[in-house]
Amino acid sequence: VAIKGIERELICPACKELFTHPLILPCQHNVCHKCVKEILFAFEDSFGDGGSESSNQSSPRIRISASSMDRIDRINRSGIKRNSLTPRSTLFPCPGCQRDIDLGERGINGLFRNFTLETIVERYRQAARAAIAIMCDFCKPPPQESTKSCMDCSASYCNECFKMHHPWGTAKAQHEYVGPTTNFRPKILMCPEHEMERVNMYCEICRRPVCHLCKLGGGHANHRVTTMSTAYKTLKEKLSKDIEYLISKESQVKAHITQLDLLLKETECNSERAKQEASQSFEKLYHVLEEKKSAALRAIETSKNIRLEKLQTQVEEYQGLLENNGLVGYAQEVLKETDPSCFVQTAKQLHVRIQKATESLKSFRPAAETTFEDFVMDTAKQEDILGDLSFHSNGLEIPEINEEQSRMYNKALICWECPGKTDSADIYVLEYHKLNREDETVTWQKTEVCGKSKVLSDLDDDSSYAFRVRGYKGSICSPWSREVILRTPPAPVFSFLFDDKCGYNNEHLHLNPRRTSVENRAGYSLLLGSERLQVGCYTTLDYIIGDTGIAKGKHFWAFHVEAYSYLVKVGVVPSNKIQKLFHNTSDVTSPRYEQDSGHDSGSEDAFFDSSQPCTLVTLGMKKFFIPATPAAPKDPASRILPLPSSLGICLDCDRGRVGFYDAGHMKCLYECEVDCSGIMYPAFALMGGAAVHLEEAVTAKDGEYRDDI
Repeated sequence: VAIKGIERELICPACKELFTHPLILPCQHNVCHKCVKEILFAFEDSFGDGGSESSNQSSPRIRISASSMDRIDRINRSGIKRNSLTPRSTLFPCPGCQRDIDLGERGINGLFRNFTLETIVERYRQAARAAIAIMCDFCKPPPQESTKSCMDCSASYCNECFKMHHPWGTAKAQHEYVGPTTNFRPKILMCPEHEMERVNMYCEICRRPVCHLCKLGGGHANHRVTTMSTAYKTLKEKLSKDIEYLISKESQVKAHITQLDLLLKETECNSERAKQEASQSFEKLYHVLEEKKSAALRAIETSKNIRLEKLQTQVEEYQGLLENNGLVGYAQEVLKETDPSCFVQTAKQLHVRIQKATESLKSFRPAAETTFEDFVMDTAKQEDILGDLSFHSNGLEIPEINEEQSRMYNKALICWECPGKTDSADIYVLEYHKLNREDETVTWQKTEVCGKSKVLSDLDDDSSYAFRVRGYKGSICSPWSREVILRTPPAPVFSFLFDDKCGYNNEHLHLNPRRTSVENRAGYSLLLGSERLQVGCYTTLDYIIGDTGIAKGKHFWAFHVEAYSYLVKVGVVPSNKIQKLFHNTSDVTSPRYEQDSGHDSGSEDAFFDSSQPCTLVTLGMKKFFIPATPAAPKDPASRILPLPSSLGICLDCDRGRVGFYDAGHMKCLYECEVDCSGIMYPAFALMGGAAVHLEEAVTAKDGEYRDDI
């Protein structure tokens, strides 16, 4: 193999120089030992300084790319805490694959040196400096050229010094020696985690050598391992076959190289053509701007000349009003006329001019305006358009904001996707602004996103926002997506869990371990309760409340009801009526619905509603039932609405109002007064097979989790 032909494989991706003591990362890329330390130093320093600029300057040997520094800043902003109680895990931005690699608890100490690569680099260096000899380390000056190197002593010797330091009959005589070299590698590869143990197995899961202690009780206890000899034989056979295959395809490789050479030339030509087209486009813009500029300057100049002429004429007229000047001087001369007929002939017209001058003197107004406010150009829209000026490509798909997956709750989770389901863009730009009728100008807030979702936490409550997104691939960008308008909750989000103590009936209701979901199962308990009833009525509702109360302010919470739910009631209950709620006998029998009661008037509905200890609305069978109130429609059919996928409740303790919302669109379905004299608790009632799930808060991990999917 021509050793000089593989130089590209021997260059460190961090320092762009030949490898020096290369380490193998978990992603199987190699980086110099010193480069790893310097990158980790820059990475750790970014957490302390809050930025990456100073840390990048502190390591002149390595050249960390902008993308690597962006990843460091992104991880820094994500809130990873270095001083936590959890086991410390070192993240390393690999310069080879541009990914953040977890080095584990031991960090750099858990990495293997790549001695094979080190040996190849040494052979390359020797081939590059064949004329430079390796001198003996033990000769007195001047040193002699070495003839061999001892791998046990890690030193080079001439013949005389080697005999002197390795005499026959001693242990040193058994040392292993090779030709002159500066690359000394240990004879036995030791485990970096258990420094006294040699590696004798190969972990097929982690793809790295391990010792028997790693397999017995270390991090590879449950991993599949094989013996080192078996791994050596298997990997060598695979590598040999792959190399033979590549060698057999040499003609195909050369054909590809020829094709790539043509593509290089074609790329050069196409880039020059693209530059010319871009220059022509900008020249057209320059030409349009120059024409507009010239027209604007001409208009201003023409207006200036007209105004100056008017003002100059007015100046001359007023100068004529001075004594012995102009009109006054002429009038004074006319007064000297003694012939009445001649005087009258001239004085009549002169008197009219004098009267006009007198009137103009009493109501002085300049003949022209001095300001040029009408000639101020508004270029804000044009500046925005020019700011968005970029290359548009038909090959870059226009992203679409997914309204179903996007959520507006305690924070906003905005999700988008490409129609072709391909991630053709390198980065996305999400813009949003608050819809306000009072503001005439629109100011978009911008954020760059690496994935296809973003969590925003700086939005105002009870407000509508417009969102749009576009993709970027290098300097090429896609057109903006269709604007989507989403509304935030009407009040700050109130967080609570279902209370598993106060009045909770574990025979009828089932809570999940996190207490965010409750289910009522129509089992034997409901059948046994119904078996005792012989007249038309309904059985007792199973109530459950939230574990946190509200004393003041305005709050909002959301949940969704399973579609199969038969009957669910939701609302609020004051603390002084909780006991009455769980021991309410009015739920058992209602004479309004007894078959033989003879009652058929609506007056009992009002009595029944007023007797309830809490404010609730009824849901069930995929319907939302607006309560029968004087303000509600009289037609029962118009009081039945489709059940939204997510429901919300807004409680305003200060105003004594509670509203029930379609939480997906933040639209109020029903609002009524409520007595907030005590501490208010969220209340739920279920019957006949039903389930309620509390809406989970939006966190930053939601966006990361969706991107991983």
